[in-house]
Amino acid sequence: MTGTVVEIGADDAWIPVCAYDDLRPGRGTAVLVAGEQVALFRDRAGAVYAVGNRDPFSGAHVISRGLTGSRGGVPVVVSPMYKQAFDLRSGACLDEPAALPVWPVRLTPPPGPCAGDVAPATAGAHRPETARP
Repeated sequence: MTGTVVEIGADDAWIPVCAYDDLRPGRGTAVLVAGEQVALFRDRAGAVYAVGNRDPFSGAHVISRGLTGSRGGVPVVVSPMYKQAFDLRSGACLDEPAALPVWPVRLTPPPGPCAGDVAPATAGAHRPETARP
């Protein structure tokens, strides 16, 4: 991979999963991390989120195909199956009692003198740097 790399925290390690530029804003992508299907999302502001790809209501691995947006200022993905909305930051369902697992995400910058910006350990979204020296 070249350029900025998206890494997911799993089993006390950071696993590179794709190039940041490969993620299309507003669309999801499914990746396999430590035997688990993970849905990656890059929002239009550039934040990256990682949640479980399995819809807890239908059992289908389809969350990566859901619609992204926001509800009350909360970034969400809406399941394509039964249309429940899930908070991309916490995985919590906003409609019924359920949740998606959430993984911490970080971006590793391309080689060079720039330091990378890291997502919070509580699996919050990553906000890319806006200015570099």
